Amino acid sequence: MEKYDVLIVGAGVVGTAIARELSRYRLKVAILEKESELSFGVSKSNSGIIHPGTQCNPQLLKSQLCVAGNRSIRRVARELGVDFKEVGELIVAFTPEEVSKLLELKKDGEKLKVPRLQIVSQPWLRKNEPNLSPHALAALFAPTAGIISPYRLTYDLGENAVRNGVAIYTETKVEAIDFTNPGFKVYASKRSFVSDYLINACGLYADEISAMVGITDFVITPRKGEEFLLDKKRENMTNHLIFPLPSKKSKGVLVIKTADGNPMIGPTAVDQKDKSDILTSDQGFKEVISSVQRLVPSINPSDIIAYFAGLRPSAGEDFIIRHENSVFGFVNVAGIQSPGLTAAVSIAEYVSRILKDIGLDLKRKLFFHKTRKRTIHLFNLNKAQAERIISKEPEFADIVCRCEMISKKEVSDAISRGAKTLDGIKFRTRLGAGRCHGGFCTSRALKILSEETDTPITKITKRGGDSYIIKKKRFDD
Repeated sequence: MEKYDVLIVGAGVVGTAIARELSRYRLKVAILEKESELSFGVSKSNSGIIHPGTQCNPQLLKSQLCVAGNRSIRRVARELGVDFKEVGELIVAFTPEEVSKLLELKKDGEKLKVPRLQIVSQPWLRKNEPNLSPHALAALFAPTAGIISPYRLTYDLGENAVRNGVAIYTETKVEAIDFTNPGFKVYASKRSFVSDYLINACGLYADEISAMVGITDFVITPRKGEEFLLDKKRENMTNHLIFPLPSKKSKGVLVIKTADGNPMIGPTAVDQKDKSDILTSDQGFKEVISSVQRLVPSINPSDIIAYFAGLRPSAGEDFIIRHENSVFGFVNVAGIQSPGLTAAVSIAEYVSRILKDIGLDLKRKLFFHKTRKRTIHLFNLNKAQAERIISKEPEFADIVCRCEMISKKEVSDAISRGAKTLDGIKFRTRLGAGRCHGGFCTSRALKILSEETDTPITKITKRGGDSYIIKKKRFDD
């Protein structure tokens, strides 16, 4: 059995953030992930919003971690070379009654010390958000809201953790856990492990992992959110993140700016039992369109280039982040739905403090590699910058994905960083994320992935498992 000081189950944005935080110390740490690559669970469907903390109950742990995470993400983004953009958010009111609710949200935000909140009126909105509905009376403006790529953040957190000594085991599904008091034996699909401490950051399956050690006082309810991606030509449709007033269940159906330029609309919020059902629906589409057109009337369904759905792991109103006293060394990090992306770094710091409080000796390393070299993406460069890069690395001029301007060099770099599926390349580079959905670039990407990983093209998958792109029989024919 592999022996570790700390094992983390789940390699989404929270699991990788915890791993990176613990890699500061003289510990042997590993992450176990059942999917083929990092970010393929809950994190793959994240909207990429860095929330300011304006729509949170000040009494909740998740609210405090949200505000702390909003501050921390700027530092972490700089250290990892991830693009973070502070675009601000507007929570829009259409009636005098809704305006009064904005004042309540502002008071709650101020209790949490969300900075620079202000109520803005119609003249401000017409000047700064001209495509917003003319019926909007006012909005709560939170300038510290931002956007980031949730996939690239997860990959970069994981990479940096590995550079600092963390081991990551993918395609390693935890099947059973023995509490040896002290410590744990963890039996997974490929191998077994021993650890002194075990952190459950398993997203939709956190209740199942928790039940393996006898903790059954919470249940994860999958909450489906359907979202729709718009063409990049609509990138400047709004200048801010546009929210309606929140409900008890969700922050509502939004108009979302993204780190990659494509606006996104959604999500819905429908509780269900099935943890694998990510199908979109006509009903979800109609709900989203009608909701966002109330905010921005010019949104046109013909601008939509992709439909998708994700599942949020709901376990009640608040996050569940706690040491289980009856199972010493077991820490649950469960029910991490919105604002989980925003709070990921502060969750990691909180878990580190829990581990210290229960006796884990956190001795800092003499040197912690806190930075990584920024990944080059042609879509982030102007013409002069691109020409300089191409003069040094000619493969940047070999364009594989025309819609998103992704070069062979970027594809090769993604593979060298660990991409072994088509979605692994897509999430790292945006290859295939444009209007043609990979119609031009998929075959070339498959060829490059096959050659650089020495994998038969019939064995390459979209997202792992049996999601093969080419059936062997047809390929042989």
